[in-house]
Amino acid sequence: MATFLYKLGRISFRRRHLVALIWVALLTLAGVGAASAPAAGNSSFSIPGTEAQKAFDLLEQRFPGMSADGATARVVFKAPSGEKMTDPGNKATVQETVKELADGSEVASVTDPYRAKAVSKDGTIAYAQVSYKVSGMELDDAAKDALQDTAQDAREAGLTVEIGGDALQAVPHTGSSEIIGIAVAAVVLVITFGSLVAAGLPLLTALIGVGIGVSSITALASALDLGSTTSTLAMMIGLAVGIDYALFIVSRYRAELAEGRDREEAVGRAVGTAGSAVVFAGLTVVIALVGLSVVNIPMLTKMGIAAAGTVAIAVLIALTMVPALLGYAGRRVKPAGEKGKLLGRSKKQDKPAKPNLGTRWASFVVRRPIAVLLLGVVGLGAAAVPAASLELGLPDDGSQPTSTTQRRAYDLLSEGFGPGFNGPLMVVVDAKGSDDPKAAFTATGDEIKGLKDVVTVTPAQPNKAGDTATITVIPGSKPSSVTTENLVHGIRDAGAGIKADTDANVLVTGSTAMNIDVSEKLNDALVPYLVLVVGLAFLLLIVVFRSILVPLKAALGFLLSVMAALGAVVAVFQWGWLADLMGVEQTGPVMSMMPIFMVGVVFGLAMDYEVFLVTRMREAYVHGEKPAQAVVTGFRHGARVVTAAAVIMMAVFAGFIGSSESMVKMIGFGLAIAVFFDAFVVRMAIVPAVLALLGRRAWWLPKWLDRVLPNVDVEGEGLRTADDKDKELVHA
Repeated sequence: MATFLYKLGRISFRRRHLVALIWVALLTLAGVGAASAPAAGNSSFSIPGTEAQKAFDLLEQRFPGMSADGATARVVFKAPSGEKMTDPGNKATVQETVKELADGSEVASVTDPYRAKAVSKDGTIAYAQVSYKVSGMELDDAAKDALQDTAQDAREAGLTVEIGGDALQAVPHTGSSEIIGIAVAAVVLVITFGSLVAAGLPLLTALIGVGIGVSSITALASALDLGSTTSTLAMMIGLAVGIDYALFIVSRYRAELAEGRDREEAVGRAVGTAGSAVVFAGLTVVIALVGLSVVNIPMLTKMGIAAAGTVAIAVLIALTMVPALLGYAGRRVKPAGEKGKLLGRSKKQDKPAKPNLGTRWASFVVRRPIAVLLLGVVGLGAAAVPAASLELGLPDDGSQPTSTTQRRAYDLLSEGFGPGFNGPLMVVVDAKGSDDPKAAFTATGDEIKGLKDVVTVTPAQPNKAGDTATITVIPGSKPSSVTTENLVHGIRDAGAGIKADTDANVLVTGSTAMNIDVSEKLNDALVPYLVLVVGLAFLLLIVVFRSILVPLKAALGFLLSVMAALGAVVAVFQWGWLADLMGVEQTGPVMSMMPIFMVGVVFGLAMDYEVFLVTRMREAYVHGEKPAQAVVTGFRHGARVVTAAAVIMMAVFAGFIGSSESMVKMIGFGLAIAVFFDAFVVRMAIVPAVLALLGRRAWWLPKWLDRVLPNVDVEGEGLRTADDKDKELVHA
């Protein structure tokens, strides 16, 4: 591995013009494809194998004109203070609005509040339901404008009018905080390298890699049904790892220059050693992201694969384009420790260099490993406590900011019709195998009326064939409550008795039931996903470190950091701690896919720091240093760069906290805090403490396994020359 990458680095350095041309051509090609492709929307959401999805598919077959996947809008009206919606003037305004809403070519149907009995008991609130022939993201801007203009006309007539539903959903934006994250990364790089040129290389290559990845996703969005959040998350992860991977290559290059090597040789050795760590770190991230496919939720699978592709591009750019740009930079990238000095001047030998902060910290940890280990574990354990109160759900209009019309419509409907009105359940009765379908429909409705927390059960609405019917059930509790979840399970349990009596199948669907099924599916998939991803990465790390205990320690440390990060997410987004600071306008359940997505991404990133930091320790150990001294040496060479990489990654992820999309905001915060816990507590404190306690046992590997494992030579042993070995003998 090291020898191959060494040659690749030297070739990229010498053929820099060709390498740069290839990457610029790929960026241009991806950009042209993105510019000519239709804009990405929210991808279609399906959950294969769940009851809610089966019912949805059945509706499309038995009710072909229903447009089950079409966009909907609830236009909610509220009368002025002291008036009723049944007053003649207000009624005339609503009926005129309904007439205007029905004019659109994409409108399938509009309900009249007075005919549909969609007026609250106190008469102050009413709503009209608008159904469209196409989905929310396929809806023309003209149709959305007509919807808003019609609502505005009713407002001017004196009514309060708000619009809920998915007809007005928009592509999320990340805000200016993303730019701030990149700016922070630039400052950290300048401080780390002391040079604008050296600092600019990781930023430039990361932006090119992300540009290629995100442009490719945009170009394929329509063909592959990729949602808008797919490119956002790929950009978030690709930018962070792209900067980090280039940072490690450039840092190792400067260290090789400081050893007195010429520039081409230094590039080759940097790519051969640090590049090997980049390859394996990238592989762990790719494994974690692609592993999301085991959940069998297409949207999550696409997000994981798209982000993994962007990470793979970041690895390739670090191995090829970074060496090429170092060739262009020439003497402007100076050796480590020689900022502002002429290249030919060496450090003075009469005055010993002061140990850097990494060396001093590692020496402290090696002297007091038990105290540091206990403090780190107890601190992360305390941060993880809120995770015990984790509640899962999917966002609806109730999680929108109060400044949006969707949220105000949600609140008006709750006020007028009860909290459960925003999460109606659709019960589908498949009576195709029943001798008396009408009796089956009636029996189902009567059975549901007898359940707890049921406010309203509408009469069954059969299809033209008369073999299938829909029944709408209004719960008494809000959509994200445990009570509503129990009601869904109660209806499904009652369906077994109805099946036995009438031979009719009863299925529950709707957005609320879909959310419940998603949460359960994700919970069921979490353990298999952990076993798969952690197991594969564990095997990979055994190959890298040629040790059993080091990969085991890495996996346990990851579990600590991810649990602490989940605790922080619960504290902020569910409990409301620091909610104002984070821009969280509405607290509530944590998104269902957050735990499994965080596990996947954080595991990959955690292994990044493990590989980068511990490979330097193993490199020192296999070259003859004692275990404790190898820990200190690893920190002397790697702590500053790992710290800079972690700060950069935190800044990039934190930049997405400004997103208007609650999912992106939550993931940005979760990943930022997870990187903080993992890099500064687990990798910088717990890892050296454990290695100091284990001593030589940390690097133990059974002889039979040592013979079986391939030698990937991450430490660059194959690159050592006779001069290198002589220097080690002198230092020894």
